[in-house]
Amino acid sequence: MNSNSGYKAFLSDQDVRWCPGCDDYIILRAFARALAAIGLPPERHVVVSGIGCASRLPYYVNTYGLHGIHGRAPAIATGVKLVHPDLYVWVITGDGDALAIGTNHFLHAIRRNLDINILLFNNEIYGLTKGQFSPTSRLDLKTRSSPQGNIQPPFHIGSLVLGADVSFFARVPGNDLNAMTKVFVEAARHKGTSVVEILQNCPVFNDGVFHPVTDKSTAVDHALWVEHGRPLIYGKDGKRGIVRDGCGLRPIRWESEQPPSEVMVHDEKVDNPSYAFALTQLSDPMVFGIIRRMRRPTYEERSQALKQKVAQSAIVHDFIRKAILQENT
Repeated sequence: MNSNSGYKAFLSDQDVRWCPGCDDYIILRAFARALAAIGLPPERHVVVSGIGCASRLPYYVNTYGLHGIHGRAPAIATGVKLVHPDLYVWVITGDGDALAIGTNHFLHAIRRNLDINILLFNNEIYGLTKGQFSPTSRLDLKTRSSPQGNIQPPFHIGSLVLGADVSFFARVPGNDLNAMTKVFVEAARHKGTSVVEILQNCPVFNDGVFHPVTDKSTAVDHALWVEHGRPLIYGKDGKRGIVRDGCGLRPIRWESEQPPSEVMVHDEKVDNPSYAFALTQLSDPMVFGIIRRMRRPTYEERSQALKQKVAQSAIVHDFIRKAILQENT
């Protein structure tokens, strides 16, 4: 199915209700286009959400869906996937839903490496409850719950999920329809837990927080799009790049026609998460695209292997029991 022409089959007949100018409208369309591009009928997808602005999305797509309780979407998704492993299971969540009340379920789903896809809308604010600081809000941000400025350091989503050894992590801007569509499709194709952080602008309570890295006029010099096997180069003139700096990374600039040899080449399949972690620590440029993608056994695969082992063990025990009974008769 063509993602551009077929995406409407994945949209429901419900009136879409978010604030005017919210990136969620673009994210919804990108999600529908991604579902169309995957090429499976709507009934092969299940969309589960918690509580928050983002969590309204299951109403707006023509798939199976469940609007759950605050922070518990990964737990519901776990049950769905284990009972129906043939379904594509999507978790729609936000920074408040996943990283406050839901942190436990969020991190353990990643640790287990369930074959589910988590789309995390990060607007660095509580939008639905009218503008309190969230677990990703920046220091000194003045909000309704921090009128003198936020004094709590924020979670860095990439660093957090890599600490749980996530097997797929990507970051995309919430105003880039094509980039989101492509990354959502790649997330779905990945075998294991995929986490996609979406930098989603909240025009009411935290407007413009991502402007330097999402606005086309400035992003070229402040955003770095990574692609497996390609050098970490960015900038209007293509003369900025990333090199190693001790245990971390740092940006450099050069004037020659050719980049210095120490400019790194992106490898999304590095087993050790330290490289991906270092990428997530960069803020200028901020890194976008698929930062980590590696194959390791999923929870379902381990569960199936255990079932077979137990079944085989039971067969052996039953055989021995019958042999003993036969011997004694």
